[in-house]
Amino acid sequence: MQYHRPVSVNESERVNESERRFRLIREAAERDGLDAVLVCASEYTGFEGAMFYLSGFRILHRYAYVLLPLDEPPTNIFPGEGRWVGDHGEGWVADRVFAETPGRFIAQRISERGWKRVGVYGMDLVMTVRDYEQLPHERLVRWDEQFDLARAVKSQAELESVRESVAINEAGVLAVVEAWQPGITEAELMAVAEQTFVSRGTRRLTMDMVLTGPHGAALPEMRLPDEQRRIAADDMLIYGLEVAGPGGHWVEVSRPICGGDPSDESKRMMEAYHEYHEICAKAMHAGATAREVHRAVAKPFLDRGWKLGHVTGHSIGMTMIEHPRIGDAFDVPLREDMVCSMHPHVISDDERTCLYFQDTWHVRVDGAVRLSTLPVQFIDPTSLP
Repeated sequence: MQYHRPVSVNESERVNESERRFRLIREAAERDGLDAVLVCASEYTGFEGAMFYLSGFRILHRYAYVLLPLDEPPTNIFPGEGRWVGDHGEGWVADRVFAETPGRFIAQRISERGWKRVGVYGMDLVMTVRDYEQLPHERLVRWDEQFDLARAVKSQAELESVRESVAINEAGVLAVVEAWQPGITEAELMAVAEQTFVSRGTRRLTMDMVLTGPHGAALPEMRLPDEQRRIAADDMLIYGLEVAGPGGHWVEVSRPICGGDPSDESKRMMEAYHEYHEICAKAMHAGATAREVHRAVAKPFLDRGWKLGHVTGHSIGMTMIEHPRIGDAFDVPLREDMVCSMHPHVISDDERTCLYFQDTWHVRVDGAVRLSTLPVQFIDPTSLP
């Protein structure tokens, strides 16, 4: 298997990209009447990316903030005990503060500057309670969706990072297929993918699960791989593989694996998946809303009498799940150079069979391009040369 070389970014490209990101967030903040933006990030899987996006710093442990005013340079704020945790020199934000209680420092900065409205990304799901308690709540504005929309359109440098992540993700899928054999445990097989991911630069930015079941049909529940359960020859295995490569952009690529014959209902679901992929390539274009795309791609499944147990997809970037979701509740227009993960979770009426696998798509003016080169089909590991 060929090694995919990391993306090389020279210093001028790095500066241009960081300035572009500051500009996008400040423009959106100014439109919303904000004085500053506070970005919260933590090591919890999938929620560290906003920090990396805006400051270039990778959280190794604990949590951190970026404070971006409209009219002065940004500040990185870390808990005092995190001074020696992570490579602080790799970020591009020069002003770094290590505070005993970051929330108290942020509250003082808001007061000193006289800011009336501070948009907060991550106030509900990411910010620590001890910091939240210190802040002037009357001056805070929840700003998650607005932040995500401001960063949703990817630069060419970001798109290259996305493609690198897809190549790494594909390599993990193929490693699992090659390592498959009856009697191996779910966890042992997952470990093969993890070894591939980490060796190619994901570090620990992976999030993995599995759907599995006997006789060529996967059950609907998403689970962590089991250390004891051994795989049978006719098990249907769907490893949900989600990774972010060295550039920090999350992607999702996976395929169903079965060494035996898929069940008849699984085969019908795959036929519907083929239709969905054809529809998605045309329906997911710039100007279409997330709701319109969801309704279009859901049709092959709903017309056959099945139900959907998961959002159809979502915008994806340096945070694993970004706004908007591709679902009926999101009347948000898509824009050129957005990237979306799509993964209809199709469930039979008796809830004994499902199909769920992922692809990452690049939204273009006239449609969407699937970034994975893996075929849309069941993979039979016994047929490999």
